[in-house]
Amino acid sequence: MRFARLSVLLIAASFAVPSTHADDATKPFFTLHDLGSGVWAAVAVPGSGAGSNAGFIIGEDGVVVVDTFQSAAAAAQLLSAIRERTNLPIRFVVNTHYHLDHVAGNGVFHDAGARIVAQRNVRAWERTENLKFFGANPPADKKAWVESLVVPDLVYGDSIDLFLGSRRILVRFMRGHTGGDSVVAVPDAEVVFTGDLFWNETLPNTIDADTAAWVTTDERLASEYPQASFVPGHGEVGKSQDVTAFRQYLQSLRQDVAAARKRDYKADALAEEVKKNLAPRYEHWALYTHFIDPNIRQMDEELAGTKRRPVPSP
Repeated sequence: MRFARLSVLLIAASFAVPSTHADDATKPFFTLHDLGSGVWAAVAVPGSGAGSNAGFIIGEDGVVVVDTFQSAAAAAQLLSAIRERTNLPIRFVVNTHYHLDHVAGNGVFHDAGARIVAQRNVRAWERTENLKFFGANPPADKKAWVESLVVPDLVYGDSIDLFLGSRRILVRFMRGHTGGDSVVAVPDAEVVFTGDLFWNETLPNTIDADTAAWVTTDERLASEYPQASFVPGHGEVGKSQDVTAFRQYLQSLRQDVAAARKRDYKADALAEEVKKNLAPRYEHWALYTHFIDPNIRQMDEELAGTKRRPVPSP
């Protein structure tokens, strides 16, 4: 139970009720990276409160935004950055999954006229599953925040294509991180927004994960888009080899926890045994100290068949 409480507390520490301080409008939440052909990555500034990466795609007759950060203030700054580059309407926002740090700015873009698009489970989970990040009895302010989030108004099952004039954007459901993840590909620019299916040199949040499916998804992404620029949910823009390196972390985590279980290690002893193997390769990655213990515990539960995951919407 101690590890379960620690996991929730560590993840909850990443989320905070949005600030209303005046300096929120001026502090930099992200750095913009021009990936060419009207495609931009907004890479979160560590510690800024943006929470995750986002981005946008400019087409002939409009804009698609991918994810909306952890706060309305960060989303408003992204909207301003888009307006500095185009006056075309923002037609769609794609939420790559339901976690707070990717959806909390939806309202800013909804108010600007965008439709919010996501895999159908995101609508079902956004105002419910996000409460777990604040423990069994979420504080009233956090509960109110989660329940006020703007949910998707356009959902899909396995795939949907969005068009900005003749520019085609592929939105595909892929398994692994939450059970409701979307990958957004821009074929004519060779750019892929992965959401949290790829964390570049960063340990991931595995609270909802099916890591066996996740490994398969990342292998597929690296194979299908060998020359693409990949915009991760967290970390810098990468290439296919970076996706492969992240997949190798997931594989190592699975293998090392399985080996420790086979040797009958449990709880703290299991965690220490696995960290002895993983630390030399991964302790320099971002969020290592934040997520390594939850990663190990959740992998142990996954292999034991006791891990709780969100239930897909009917």
